[in-house]
Amino acid sequence: MRRLKLFYRAWSAVFVFLAICLWYNPVAAQKFGYVNTNFILSKMPEYAEAQAEIEKLSKAWQEEIKSMQQQILDMHAELKAEEVLLTPEMKEERLKAIQKKEEQLKEYQAKVFGFEGLFFLKKKELMKPVQDKVYDAVEKVARKHHLAVIFDKSGELVMIYTDPVHDYTDYVLEELGLGDPVDVLDNN
Repeated sequence: MRRLKLFYRAWSAVFVFLAICLWYNPVAAQKFGYVNTNFILSKMPEYAEAQAEIEKLSKAWQEEIKSMQQQILDMHAELKAEEVLLTPEMKEERLKAIQKKEEQLKEYQAKVFGFEGLFFLKKKELMKPVQDKVYDAVEKVARKHHLAVIFDKSGELVMIYTDPVHDYTDYVLEELGLGDPVDVLDNN
């Protein structure tokens, strides 16, 4: 009987200790939330301006590439039309000129639209200030609401179900000064 009482006391002490550990454990107390950055960005005028600038640059570069491609097509057509009149040396010279133009085109395409090309760098340059602004707002919301983790609902992370209680998108919009004036937020 005495052993049974000691056993229960020992387990009671362990249980109380575990309960206290779980109560004060910071891991158990962490809060999380999520935001929809695509929605946030769609509300930002500076994002729309950056997107328009990127689109304008992209179209200009694409037009340059089309022009270069047309020059190559014209050179091929001219060669075909004059082929019977050219000596083998002249034909070889024209083919080399066409090949050189084609190489220049490939190099230009890689320079502009290739990995870390001008398009990528310009997009990064224009988007960084907007992304930094969103990041700072998310960080302020996280600190204000004591959140340990904020997920991006629009990112690679797949969220099958999200409880709207944990959606902090409106708080971030409010932090950016883009909140809906009609929408009254509960600032818990």
